[in-house]
Amino acid sequence: MTPSEEDTTQPDPRRWKALAVTLAAGFMSLLDVSIVNVALPSIQRGLDATSGEVQWVVSGYALTFGLMLVSGGRLGDALGRRRMFILALSAFVLTSALAGAAPDEVTLVLARLLQGFAAGMLTPQNTGLIQDLFQGAERGKAFGLFGATVGISTAVGPVLGGLIIAGFGEQDGWRWVFFVNVPIGAVAVLLAARLLPKERPRGRRLRAEIDLLGMLLLGLAVLGVLLPLVQSEQGGLGRLWWMFPLAAVFGFAFVCWERRRVRRECPPLLDPRLFTSTPGYATGASLGAMYFCGFAGIWLVFALFFQQGLGYSPLESGLAVTPFAVGSAVSAAVAGRLVARWRRRLTVTGLVLVATGLAAVALIVLLVPADREGAAVALPLLVAGIGGGMVISPNTTMTLERVPPGLAGVAGGALQTGQRIGTAIGTAVLASVFHAVAAQGRYPAALSVAMLCAVGFVGCALALAVVELRREPHRKRGKSAQKVTASGPFE
Repeated sequence: MTPSEEDTTQPDPRRWKALAVTLAAGFMSLLDVSIVNVALPSIQRGLDATSGEVQWVVSGYALTFGLMLVSGGRLGDALGRRRMFILALSAFVLTSALAGAAPDEVTLVLARLLQGFAAGMLTPQNTGLIQDLFQGAERGKAFGLFGATVGISTAVGPVLGGLIIAGFGEQDGWRWVFFVNVPIGAVAVLLAARLLPKERPRGRRLRAEIDLLGMLLLGLAVLGVLLPLVQSEQGGLGRLWWMFPLAAVFGFAFVCWERRRVRRECPPLLDPRLFTSTPGYATGASLGAMYFCGFAGIWLVFALFFQQGLGYSPLESGLAVTPFAVGSAVSAAVAGRLVARWRRRLTVTGLVLVATGLAAVALIVLLVPADREGAAVALPLLVAGIGGGMVISPNTTMTLERVPPGLAGVAGGALQTGQRIGTAIGTAVLASVFHAVAAQGRYPAALSVAMLCAVGFVGCALALAVVELRREPHRKRGKSAQKVTASGPFE
């Protein structure tokens, strides 16, 4: 399909309803990355588990989620996004039910591992479906809504987790953190089957389009990076350091293999030209990964500070960070409408506000008495949240807008993989710094140092945004750098 043909294609009249269904499902899968943090003490008491076993409830999900994103995106590109979306969402609902009903910690961890696999297959279908269903300015708006979903789901997790536990009780409230996905997901499966467009059969080339060796090599590379990071609180960096060089070897082998498939005109898992021939993709993906190092890493630190340092309940801890979620929700909706006009200037402004807000938190907790700290950080968290809504949504839109539709799923998966790795790095660094200082009983200082580390990550993302801002005037806006042909997306 050429760009001119794409522009004249009659849009699906149900596209906005379909988008609402896919975003609701994507929201659930992304929410489960952060919502469980506030439930960990309740899970530990309810199952009489050790802290190491309970930590796998969070880290296991993050690990398998990150492992499946690129492969899930490619499977959607090859097998059909509707089919993969319904299959993955059904698996997510079933594993959520298994997690909620888990009689012991082993069953719960296994359910979370399987739930992460399902979420990793589900999430990249959103970006592919947006490419299929929308064109022109509508596509930018749809990507803006997807980016807002990513940011808001991460920010509101602690709040919703606290509300659910408060509503259902400390003993078994954690189970409803998982059970709540079941009715919502079941309705979403039915609506998806009705609203998502059906794909044509792919014919005999299907097996040739699935790059199994590429999936294995990339999975081993991502595993080598993520496993030591998600186990950092249990000494993973010291015990598993050897996995980092091993990951580099598998990563190099993966790149060589993908280039070989391109030369032989075989569909690769992740086309290397996506990073070299798609304007803004490589920088946007790097920016997103770096921002998530600072953004996603703060939630565990806040939960530890408010619950262990100040004695807050899970609900009080979640409500304390509500200003960030509110600011992010409002600004993301506005940013989605302004991204076509302001573009990278939005991202730069948002990153400045995030860095300013978090730096203010770092200063305030050192100056304000402990009984006033929760209220004192509300305003700077609101400022940081407003900035956060201006980062994720516009960056997602601009990173994916020039990606060929045939690579939309895998491109979205690769973007999300970078964000998952960024989340793991940020959580490991910020939590390690926090624990090192808090071990001395200095909780305000621990939070302050962790926030300054987050500001450092955000500052690196800001540098990338400024570089991309300076490049934009030299590009032809609104035109894809590639053409989609019968043999593949790149010419």
